[in-house]
Amino acid sequence: MNRCVLHKMNEAAVFAEDKLIAVGDIADTYSYAPIKAALNFGFLQRKEYVAFLAKEGYELIDVRSEEMDKSYIEECEVSHMNSFLYLPLRKLPTGELLIAVADPFDEKLAVSLTVKFKCPLKFVATSDLDITWMAHTMRGGFFVKEAVFSLMKKDPDSSGLITFTDSQLYFLFGFIGLTVVLLILFFKPTFIAINLFSSVFFLFSILFKLYLALTGSKSELHEVVSKEEIKNVNEATLPVYTILLPVFKEDKLIRKLIWNLRSLDYPQAKLDVKLLIEEVDDKTLNAVRNLDFPANFEVIVCPAHQPQTKPKACNYGLHFSRGEYLAIYDAEDVPDSDQLKKVVCQFRKLPEEFVVLQGALNYFNKNENLLTRMFTLEYSYWFDYMLTGLETMDIPIPLGGTSNHFKLKKLIELGAWDPFNVTEDADLGLRVYDKGLKVGVVNSTTLEEANNEFFNWIRQRSRWIKGYMQTYLVHMRNPAKLVRRVGWKGFFGFNFFIGGTSFTFLLYPILLGFFAMYLIFKWTFVNKLFPDWVLYISIFNFIAGNVLMIYVNMLAVFKRRYYELILFSALNPIYWLMHSRAAYKGLWQLITKPFYWEKTNHGLSKLSSTSQVVTHD
Repeated sequence: MNRCVLHKMNEAAVFAEDKLIAVGDIADTYSYAPIKAALNFGFLQRKEYVAFLAKEGYELIDVRSEEMDKSYIEECEVSHMNSFLYLPLRKLPTGELLIAVADPFDEKLAVSLTVKFKCPLKFVATSDLDITWMAHTMRGGFFVKEAVFSLMKKDPDSSGLITFTDSQLYFLFGFIGLTVVLLILFFKPTFIAINLFSSVFFLFSILFKLYLALTGSKSELHEVVSKEEIKNVNEATLPVYTILLPVFKEDKLIRKLIWNLRSLDYPQAKLDVKLLIEEVDDKTLNAVRNLDFPANFEVIVCPAHQPQTKPKACNYGLHFSRGEYLAIYDAEDVPDSDQLKKVVCQFRKLPEEFVVLQGALNYFNKNENLLTRMFTLEYSYWFDYMLTGLETMDIPIPLGGTSNHFKLKKLIELGAWDPFNVTEDADLGLRVYDKGLKVGVVNSTTLEEANNEFFNWIRQRSRWIKGYMQTYLVHMRNPAKLVRRVGWKGFFGFNFFIGGTSFTFLLYPILLGFFAMYLIFKWTFVNKLFPDWVLYISIFNFIAGNVLMIYVNMLAVFKRRYYELILFSALNPIYWLMHSRAAYKGLWQLITKPFYWEKTNHGLSKLSSTSQVVTHD
């Protein structure tokens, strides 16, 4: 047992040296203790190592309950403690400094710490994860504040910290006040005008989406990377690639996450994988602790700080990221195995202004129930047609929440993600365009778990729509400035795609109500209120809008050959009602708690993702 563990640690040490060579000029700051490399890169199980320590007479102490002299911890950098897995505790009566370590046999660490603290040391063994937790929570304060406030300091106009600016409130309440006055003085013509505007806007928004979908369906991706190019990639030339895995209470998905990561076709020595866990999330931390097989990621603990959002955790993880490129995956994601290589090849072919590539998202449990079928239709037309249409027309692309691939340096220059925006991905995609840069689409798919439960879906979708509203408010603070930066085409595209999406969902049940009153209940006051020509226009717009959205959903099945879903497109009007329910909930939360991140539960599907991975060229 002892020989086996030591052999694995020696292997890990050699592997870590190879990793340093791969990293190149940042090697001085990118090093690991052998035990760190052994645990993080899959050479050793944590349980195996704990058993080895016990056999050698080292029982693990609970470092969280130990008495500490914080003055010693304040002498150490969080990145150094995290990489070499040590934590200074206190001076003993003997004059020795008690230090908790994950590897009490690390002689090099003992020598360097003796020089650092200028006193004799005594090592006691503890869990590497507890050291990580303590190091980040006690010394990560500066980095977490940067994660929260960096964008606001660098580019306050792009920060969602303020939901409504004074000018927006003046405009909003002034518009409401003017409308009320007009309704009091000129009720019928004002009501007719509102009805006509609403129905025309509804139809135009749908026509715009149809046009985008048709444009996307006709245009081939000009950045397509072929299988032959992937085969010819020289792995020695591949850069270090950081993968951020933000999780919160995802203890049930940790095992699946590890297997999904192992399917990636990319040199292990050049993968810099960070599992981002919140300080308060002991469930996920313990799930990693209790794994009975090796992991292949480094745990980063994000110290508690409001707002507790995914973008805040990702921003914190950036401080410990080393790659030239960076990708984000969710815990349940199953990316195409060649996705990272394909992104590298595509970035090398594209002009420098392309700083982010969006992979397509779809679902491995598409046929689980009615909701997953409708969700799959929506994602298929969105990622397979809409985004390619936006790219072809050079209109700002709102990023999806996962499978975003960035040039790391450019991401940091942009101020990274807005921690106060609950659709930080869409906001960042628009900020890329706002700064004169470009978003591309990569012909690679990541499979996710489609939400299969109604109230869980409402929680998720209300957060997304609330985030779209936040994003719209942020970027419309100065419309003239936005026009100068993205042009009139980008400006109208943004208004109808981001603003129009939320407004259409809010409008839909109102238009449906008028339609139902007129056709079903035959209420006479409807005829008195509206002339026939107004009713005909409104009804036509409403029916035409629904028919066109059904058609767009039908288009969605062809690229992936999901022909069994085509008849479910007819249920889109019902699916839109669900969106309206979520939109009003999102609007209420935008007013009452704009930064609240409503958690979506994952791991509810009974279907496996392992047999569903499909590669698209």
